[in-house]
Amino acid sequence: MKIPYYPGCTLKSAAKHFEKSAIESAKKIGVEFVELPRWNCCGVVASLADDDLMHHLAPIRNMVRVLEMNRDGLVEDEKRLLMLCSMCYNTLSRSNKRVSENSEDLDAINDFMYKEEIDYDGSVETVHFLEIIKEIGFDKVKKAVKKSLKNLKVAPYYGCMLLRPKEVGIDDPETPTIFENLISSLTAEPIKWNNSRRCCGSFLTVDNADVVIELGSDILEDAKNSGADIIITSCPLCAFNLDNRQKNIKEKYPDFKEIPVVYFTQLMALAFGLSEEVMGFDGNFIDPRKLLKSKKLIK
Repeated sequence: MKIPYYPGCTLKSAAKHFEKSAIESAKKIGVEFVELPRWNCCGVVASLADDDLMHHLAPIRNMVRVLEMNRDGLVEDEKRLLMLCSMCYNTLSRSNKRVSENSEDLDAINDFMYKEEIDYDGSVETVHFLEIIKEIGFDKVKKAVKKSLKNLKVAPYYGCMLLRPKEVGIDDPETPTIFENLISSLTAEPIKWNNSRRCCGSFLTVDNADVVIELGSDILEDAKNSGADIIITSCPLCAFNLDNRQKNIKEKYPDFKEIPVVYFTQLMALAFGLSEEVMGFDGNFIDPRKLLKSKKLIK
């Protein structure tokens, strides 16, 4: 399967190790990411104001690139746009939904983009990589596993952007299972915990870090108290707030015990037997390799 791929800014800068593990893991289950030519930032946050159409321009311009890829033969009759970052997925999906359901908005956006060679027609479908994994089948994921993770207890962290609002959510917002199914297919053990869907504080990490530190402390303590060895997430910003912010949590609460937080594709790469370079654990703030060595999952 060759599918148009939107990386977003973070995966090309601070989270390159997340992207590398995703691209290489995807190949193991027959998925080839084809990066959009000339993609632009999604704008990061979806505008909720009815009279604010301009903030949807950046997301929709990326939809035009998908149409161009089909026109130019980079992909064949594939109008789904795949994303890894939950924040990008949420932003692009909400903008796409708005203009696809409102012809006046779609016309206005196309007027703004008058220099583009193709008008957007609302035909692109946004998908998260987790949805593609589900479509391919968790049985196929399990067949690709080369290294058993059966002694690893994993806390799936959904955060907000994958599940809400429900119109663009990829799973049941109250009782999601897609992460748990992925973890099980990788032969690890998903744990049940209370804070899997709790907000990490998102962009408050920029100008109100104390809020993020308190939220992160609660979330991480719940994971540990529920028996987790490690946490997985699908959002680079959630990963930053739960991983890098542990330094600040430790400063405020000296008795705090660290717990590794990894991107879900890093766990896939581990189970698929890919190299440590591909897994990229040296890029995580809390290095998970000590834990994984103790579990005899890496040397």
